[in-house]
Amino acid sequence: MRHVLEIDDLSAAELAEVLDFAEKPAPVNVLSHQAVGLIFEKPSLRTRNSCEAAIVQLGGHPVSIFEAEIGLDKRETVEDITQVLAGYYSLLGARVFAHAKVERMAAVSRVPVVNLLSDDAHPCQALADLLTVRQHFGSFQGRTVAWIGDYTNVARSLTLGAVMSGMAVRVASPTGYGPSDADLDHAATLSRHGATVTVCRRPEEAVQNVSVVSTDSFVSMGKEAEAGVRKQIFEGYQVDDRLMAAASTDAVFLHCLPAHRGAEVSASVIDGPRSLVFPQAHNRMHAFRGLVVWLLSDGVR
Repeated sequence: MRHVLEIDDLSAAELAEVLDFAEKPAPVNVLSHQAVGLIFEKPSLRTRNSCEAAIVQLGGHPVSIFEAEIGLDKRETVEDITQVLAGYYSLLGARVFAHAKVERMAAVSRVPVVNLLSDDAHPCQALADLLTVRQHFGSFQGRTVAWIGDYTNVARSLTLGAVMSGMAVRVASPTGYGPSDADLDHAATLSRHGATVTVCRRPEEAVQNVSVVSTDSFVSMGKEAEAGVRKQIFEGYQVDDRLMAAASTDAVFLHCLPAHRGAEVSASVIDGPRSLVFPQAHNRMHAFRGLVVWLLSDGVR
């Protein structure tokens, strides 16, 4: 049984296979006459719609299940809920707060479990990001990704996926909001072709001649009470025209969305010609479809 709770639950070769499956124009109907359960403890736009659409494209039926209906660890334990749902569905996805909940699901599930987002990781977003980069540039070879701002779950998964694919990563975050030593050590163990993760003091240093500039909201879901404080802390970390001008002439901008124009990114960048945020959002569907095909293919499941 294979589960994908973080992107490094795939090997580098398997990651490439998932991206290959994602690009197939006529995917195999691996879900014909089957259903997939999608649990949402957190609200969603891209995750729910991209997953439901991908499941339909694979011949299956998606069922979205919301926190108010099942009460994870309130009405019933995560383990009991998982074992019940695993008897109905061929695959389970879960978008949760605590990462431990998807780990507990995987520990008792008899069908694959996919982390659709947790406080620690967002592997499906990283797959979409990597797919977008590969489609745009043709390969990962010689590319560097700059992450600007809060080192979120999105940043962590993207960093792991990037070094697994042979891309270097540079990170610029305010003190206390960057990768931990454990994050850096873990990424180093996954590095291929000499890919490195470099922590930079300032955004201007991180973006020099890079191919990809990426960021996320400075106030993630669940951190709304910190909005005022974070506005001051992240001053100077906005991805604007000045920062993009320091990147490579062919550099592109990525953002997982939702975005806050005038906060972590200027409107001129996110709505400009170097922005790939909407192809990136559409790739959430293609990437999830590729992952499901891979998980349910013979020899994997």
